[in-house]
Amino acid sequence: MANIRDVARLAGVSISSVSNVMNNRISQMSEETRLRIEKAMSELNYQRARVSVSKNSGQAKIIGLLVPSIVNPSFSALAHAVDLSARAYRYRVLLGNSYRQENEESAFIEDMFSHGVRGIIVAASDIRKTHFIRAAEQGMMIVSYDNQFSDSMASDTRVFDSVSMDNIAAGRLAAQHLIDRGCQHIVFATEVALTMGRSHKIDGFLTVLRNHRLPVQHCVIEGKACSEYGDTEMFELGLTLATEILAMTPCPDGIVAINDALGIGLMVGLRTAGVSIPGDVSIVGIDNISLSGLADPGLTSVMPPRAEMAQVMVERLISRINNNALPPDEFLFPPTLICRQSVRTKAI
Repeated sequence: MANIRDVARLAGVSISSVSNVMNNRISQMSEETRLRIEKAMSELNYQRARVSVSKNSGQAKIIGLLVPSIVNPSFSALAHAVDLSARAYRYRVLLGNSYRQENEESAFIEDMFSHGVRGIIVAASDIRKTHFIRAAEQGMMIVSYDNQFSDSMASDTRVFDSVSMDNIAAGRLAAQHLIDRGCQHIVFATEVALTMGRSHKIDGFLTVLRNHRLPVQHCVIEGKACSEYGDTEMFELGLTLATEILAMTPCPDGIVAINDALGIGLMVGLRTAGVSIPGDVSIVGIDNISLSGLADPGLTSVMPPRAEMAQVMVERLISRINNNALPPDEFLFPPTLICRQSVRTKAI
């Protein structure tokens, strides 16, 4: 069965152009383009899907979840938590992988409208993009996960809910724990492409180093993944960064990893090079995926309260679907440090 991507590809246009034709937004479109899109739709026998909806609410008992990549264990854990929360309300979850590509995000939104879905959780994407704003204006309820509102955004201009872990606090917790255990040469390892969440974690990390009068120059180590943002390559990126970190002078004795997948990759790379963890180097990750407790040694990590966050996101979507006058709000959750064996037990 053809989808909107197939139509766009055959017509040689963007997904948003196909969506515009389907929603009769053609005032700014040339006649030639409109006819080409309609011809492609006809050839592919494409039309919006029709789905059953709840007799009581008039809406499909479905919500959408858009993540950068389910390959990243952090987003897999989020999907699991959201699914459990949604099931408690007898809702189903439709999952989409965006790979942080605008055309994939736009296609997912169009698919959700086609399926009668009126609520989406958008994880770790720039919610300020035009297609998200347009979707909200057309009646889609959206919760932004891990992408806080900027301080300059007035509450009366917000069209989305925001649910995030306090990423600045997460960066602070990780750095402070390493300092408390006697680490003096501490670095932060991450992928070079920054999101708001990544930037906030680094900000919290640097604040702690400055407060302790530790050097902050050259303490953020960035690796470049093959794919943009590296969502599918964090384990491999950790392996690569291990070599770079070992070449530093002085060699770091403490590392904060942007997430646990990268942290586990670092541990494997360092141990392969003969480095003792935590004897020589202590490592803290951020997000506390299930694999962290199974790693050798177990990876100390900063944990978001995923179950509570998922519960709030699902509740907000359902509440706003049922009452579109309910104003968007922001929810910030404190992180928790989970101590395992990848950090030395006491200061030397």
